[in-house]
Amino acid sequence: MIILFLYFIPLFSLSVYSFSLIDPNITFFQTKWWEIFRDKMVYFGYYRREMSWIIYLAIVILLFISHYFFLKRYKQFNPVKLAIIIGTILLFSYPFLSHDFFNYMFDAKVVTVYYKNPYFYKALDFPKDPWLRFMHWTHRTYPYGPLFLLITIIPSFLSFGKFALSFLFFKSTFIIFYILAVFFLNKLNKRYAMIFATNPLIIIEGLVNSHNDLIGVSLGLIGVFYLLSPSRHSDPASTGEESIPPLAGVRSRFARFFGRLRFLRMTRDELITRLIFFLSAGIKYITFPLLFLSRDKKKMNQFIFISIIGALVYLSFKSEIQPWYFLNLFIFLPFYEQLVNRLNIFFFGLLVSYHPYIRLGGWDSLEKINIKHWVIGVFLIINIVYLLFSRKKFSLK
Repeated sequence: MIILFLYFIPLFSLSVYSFSLIDPNITFFQTKWWEIFRDKMVYFGYYRREMSWIIYLAIVILLFISHYFFLKRYKQFNPVKLAIIIGTILLFSYPFLSHDFFNYMFDAKVVTVYYKNPYFYKALDFPKDPWLRFMHWTHRTYPYGPLFLLITIIPSFLSFGKFALSFLFFKSTFIIFYILAVFFLNKLNKRYAMIFATNPLIIIEGLVNSHNDLIGVSLGLIGVFYLLSPSRHSDPASTGEESIPPLAGVRSRFARFFGRLRFLRMTRDELITRLIFFLSAGIKYITFPLLFLSRDKKKMNQFIFISIIGALVYLSFKSEIQPWYFLNLFIFLPFYEQLVNRLNIFFFGLLVSYHPYIRLGGWDSLEKINIKHWVIGVFLIINIVYLLFSRKKFSLK
């Protein structure tokens, strides 16, 4: 209990600290105590930037230390219960390092309040909406997959257009998917679940900043569970699980030919696996290669892993290196646990690359962006050197 209490300190500190970079135009409650709290946090985040950066760095370091500790003693803790506690504490955190979260909310609002299609309408098409005071990227139409839109319509509808309710319900949605990922990972391997549940990159980019990559990753991990779970790969004849018949009863040669195709003889769980992978791709498209993951074909899995890394590199060069892109690597945790876990140096670099944003204020100059690139590059090189020296301890199997 003492250990958990000590872990709550950086988590609770992160939840409170996240409001230091709140947009001054945002009002959650029309109360005096909220105005006092917001004004004090705005002063700290915007006018005491050096101290703000020190606090942020200290929180990140403490989260990595805690992550290391939980992995060393993962058998002593329940990852699912721990994830529920983490999610509860961070439910009220503010997405202080990105504005994407508010775009998610408004995109769904376009459907539930304005009854328009966000693939054709952008935020600027609703100039009288009060949310535009604090939104960024108001000139773009919906860039994500249709499944993510369907998911976000639910919390948006339940909030009845109220900002505070929408914020809370959207945060809850991300936390639910996070807990689901930990739950299914725990059914595969308790250590996998602990790595995912306590990793600082997951906590900050997935829960606090609430990037939709987390939902795509969670669905991907659920699909991996159905792919790898030993109890789901027994002989159908011995377990009573029947394969879907290959066009039974159709006598034509054309039908018999297609009846031999593998996908028409998939078991129920194989179909569930591919369906979940397809749903994951419906969030942000980048996880589409997961459809070809295999339980037995290791070379194919390596190719898919490398292809997604290639896609991340391409996105980083085409637009910008965004730390949350690399949440997608956690989908391969059950395949390459040691490799993913040994990327923490790089993950640390991704999180501290926010130094120009927190300490210097925004991304409004090339110099600040270059500092970010240098920080990420240095930690990436250090991590690669570390991997080379420890290459005998793991491999892409």
